[in-house]
Amino acid sequence: MAESATLPGSHVVLEALAHRHVDGLVAAAAADPALYRFSPVPQGKAEVTRYVATALAAKDAGSAVPYAIARAQDGLVIGSTRFFDLERWAWPEGHPANGRGAPDAGEIGYSWLTAAAIRTAANTEAKLLLLTHAFETWQVLRICFHTDARNARSRAALERIGGQREGILRSHRIAADHIARDSVRYSIVAAEWPEVKRRLRERLARG
Repeated sequence: MAESATLPGSHVVLEALAHRHVDGLVAAAAADPALYRFSPVPQGKAEVTRYVATALAAKDAGSAVPYAIARAQDGLVIGSTRFFDLERWAWPEGHPANGRGAPDAGEIGYSWLTAAAIRTAANTEAKLLLLTHAFETWQVLRICFHTDARNARSRAALERIGGQREGILRSHRIAADHIARDSVRYSIVAAEWPEVKRRLRERLARG
């Protein structure tokens, strides 16, 4: 099972998601539910409790590593994100990567922030923390992102940091408005990580 170490930054801290985060996530999601047109963000304690339980079950199965996003200055919970669909490839016997334990590839998603944290450094630093962990600790070969094809803001944000568009997956997932959405797939591979890291650091420096 992939570990879920706390990932500390200057603006946010990614804490291993736990049931203790439920109340904070309820408050964070309730600040402006209208923001989440394209993101399936749970509303109310019952939905958030199920959301956390489902994420932790995926963690126990070894397919996800979920986090609560907390504000570094005071620990206030401002959102959530996770690694999921983690892949461990069947490397042949004798290959240097055989048996290394860490994921070889995966996806970052289920990412959302409370209203006050949008258009702040929180999202940029959260992505930097996640990608640094993936490429430098796990040494993954690929990280993937999918976004609703209608979500122009999300697509632009992924392209700004160097995510490479791979195409559109038709009727790929259930959207937040309960239709079969088309998803745009982006990826970052290990060779591209240094440039992506540079872009993310520059964005943080600009505030």
